[in-house]
Amino acid sequence: MSARSPVTCHILDTQFGKPAANVAVTLFRLEGGGSSFNSLAESVTDADGRCTTLLPPQTLMAGTYKMHFATKSYFESTGRETFFPFVEIVFDLKNPDQHYHIPLLLSAFSYTTYRGS
Repeated sequence: MSARSPVTCHILDTQFGKPAANVAVTLFRLEGGGSSFNSLAESVTDADGRCTTLLPPQTLMAGTYKMHFATKSYFESTGRETFFPFVEIVFDLKNPDQHYHIPLLLSAFSYTTYRGS
């Protein structure tokens, strides 16, 4: 088992080329035979746009997970409007021994993600 959260994230505001701080992040796991997501953890990105302590060090079960990023309040705090009130990234955690890093490259009218390291 790793000595860090098994799932972490990082948000970069690509319009400014700077981290997106103070964005609420929630991690969910798909339960009930695929019928509903249950909340596992909540946190907020730090000054570097990272959420590295979302969960305590542990081994998660393989399954389908979802990261919810509350982007509307972030954009409002910077005086900008956004097309996306939130962003959700659904991913399969297939190997519980691995670390899963979810980067979000964000602007007011687009976003992209990838599996980070």
